Amino acid sequence: MKTIRMVAGLALVLGLLTAIFAGVPWYISQDPILPLWLKIAVYAVLGGLLVVLLTVAAERQKGGALGGGLPSVESQPRLLLQNSTEVPGREIVEVLGLVRGHTIFAIWFGRDISALMRLVLGGELIEYTEMMGRARQVATARMITEAEGLGADAVINVRFVTTSVIGTAAELLAYGTAVKLR
Repeated sequence: MKTIRMVAGLALVLGLLTAIFAGVPWYISQDPILPLWLKIAVYAVLGGLLVVLLTVAAERQKGGALGGGLPSVESQPRLLLQNSTEVPGREIVEVLGLVRGHTIFAIWFGRDISALMRLVLGGELIEYTEMMGRARQVATARMITEAEGLGADAVINVRFVTTSVIGTAAELLAYGTAVKLR
């Protein structure tokens, strides 16, 4: 289903770009009878839009829009991550300082169109959920790498912050305090 929607989104984007950037100038400067290539571009836009809408609706009927695209278990981190200020049963012997990892993710226009169609039909915007899940994993991995560079055994008080950057791009920042444990 994802592959079909991706191909439809690509047809929609290519048809839209062709119609706008080639068709409109041609139409303005030429005879108003539409050429075959412009008709194909318009049909690609309409057909792509229809296929994206149908696949989103079919996915919603099957329950696929309820988060099935994300892994349920993340890989084990190379060091201990805690969102508390202490590690139960362990003593913090040295605070190494703040560590952070961040990334900025965006989805391509074809997937953005899919999400817009889902807004019409309702349901989880899985395109954005998957994007933010990948962003969280990348930011966390970068934070862990920084902590390992300091020789940390754990990162405590781990937090995540998201910010909209532009349009559908979002920044995700993971930060915490790197510590050595006894």
